[in-house]
Amino acid sequence: MKHNNKIKLFDYSKLRGRIKEKLNHQYVLAEAIGISNNAFSRKLNNSLDFTNRETAKIIEVLDIKGDEIKEYFFTEKVAQTATE
Repeated sequence: MKHNNKIKLFDYSKLRGRIKEKLNHQYVLAEAIGISNNAFSRKLNNSLDFTNRETAKIIEVLDIKGDEIKEYFFTEKVAQTATE
């Protein structure tokens, strides 16, 4: 999503930590939610968006509490674009 020459990206570092803590490897979670490890990696790197269904399944598998969801999925980081 672009806004005033800025691209909004999400910081999934907390999600990555939870995956490591609960499942040890991201491919295990990718399998559990029904997508390839490659697609999952692209989502964690902001190349693709998570669907609502995928997000709900991740929340369930990783036992993320309701009041923690924003921290795992919607923490924004803002990067400047190369063109000014």
